[in-house]
Amino acid sequence: MRNDFRSIRIDTEKCEGRMACMRVCPTQAIRVRDGHASLLTDRCIDCGECVRVCTNHAIVPMTNSLSDFSKFKYTIALPSPVFYSQFGKDVSPSILLNCLKQIGFNDSYDVACASESVSIAIQEYLDTNKGPRPLISPFCPSIVRLIQVRYPNLLDHLIPIESPMEIAAREAKHLKMKELGLKEKEIGVIYITPCPAKTIAIKYPPRKKHSFIDGTIAISEIYPTLLQLLSQNENNGNRPDVRGLGLGWPIVGGQVSCLKAEDCISIGGLDDVIRIFEEVEIGKLKDIQYLECHSCPTACVGGSLTVENPYLARGKVLGTIKLYGSVPCQEREKIRDLYQKNFFSLIGKIAPSPIKPLDSDVSKAINKMRQKQEFYEQLPKIDCGACGAPSCLDFAEDVIKDSVNADECVFIAMKKFETLTGNLHDIILKHSLKVQTT
Repeated sequence: MRNDFRSIRIDTEKCEGRMACMRVCPTQAIRVRDGHASLLTDRCIDCGECVRVCTNHAIVPMTNSLSDFSKFKYTIALPSPVFYSQFGKDVSPSILLNCLKQIGFNDSYDVACASESVSIAIQEYLDTNKGPRPLISPFCPSIVRLIQVRYPNLLDHLIPIESPMEIAAREAKHLKMKELGLKEKEIGVIYITPCPAKTIAIKYPPRKKHSFIDGTIAISEIYPTLLQLLSQNENNGNRPDVRGLGLGWPIVGGQVSCLKAEDCISIGGLDDVIRIFEEVEIGKLKDIQYLECHSCPTACVGGSLTVENPYLARGKVLGTIKLYGSVPCQEREKIRDLYQKNFFSLIGKIAPSPIKPLDSDVSKAINKMRQKQEFYEQLPKIDCGACGAPSCLDFAEDVIKDSVNADECVFIAMKKFETLTGNLHDIILKHSLKVQTT
């Protein structure tokens, strides 16, 4: 179930088979046949690109709604730092945290401060551990999934540090348990997410048995309500402002800005991430300490469940850092002490999740690979997508797997038609000559 569950589902009633999702998918995980899209779950990395481009809204993120959390005695909103970048420049993080309480949550808790503490923990790990280099950030679930699917040799490069959202959720629950005398299961922590991938990291955390977060709500879902609230209510309380460099985590370079930047690289977008991973696989970049990787080209401000233009959102993040980022929210020595006590450490291993082979029998799989290549050589190799697969190579694999008929290729069908009409012409000509001679 862990490998089959994905953070999106396709609503076939809304889907009209327009193929935009198929064309944008970076891992060729979508097919469009019989007028509807379908998902190959073993290939999907939960990046959400298909959600972004579907004009029919037929690709649905598997997030929650507020009503799903009525079972908890106490609820805490945990907004991604991206959340602060979705509103006007005069709307401070503290105002937004108070607004979350006004729309139905019992409390709200900042994640940006936890991001700063995680940055300190990352630098401590880089300074004290002699492992494979470069180490890779594990905080984008789509990047982790990409490595599981396509680059399993790089799994040991993922730095074993807990994510800011989990650190914040753990702290928020423990504080309220102590303050209110509630049990952990009675407190619901809900992450306000910029992308569907976080659902996977919460439902099936890659290194541990369970998450401290109980569900997700899309930023785009609660945005209209908050916007209306902001327009009606100028006084949103006097909560202290959020501070620290952790406010920069939603943009490319946000993590690296807290580290020794000369030894680090920041990458946004799967195409560039894949290029870097391929270089790491062949032994390059060993002089680089840390790779900050994002599946979205503009990092988390470009998540598919956000509402603001990602470039405008980036500008808001930079403005917020200028206003609130100069004063740290964490004491470095205190975080170093917590690091020594394994407060940030993750012990478990991340298992690979390779794409399913052509056959479970090795000898049959090898034979099918040969058949796939032979059939591929018969195809036009123009990757037109008319067959419902993103490329001719993918179509060849689908045919060998018996999931589609070879005639679905327009060019093969045309060749068969030409052969059929040619044979028919010869038969008609033969019979006409017989008629003429009688």
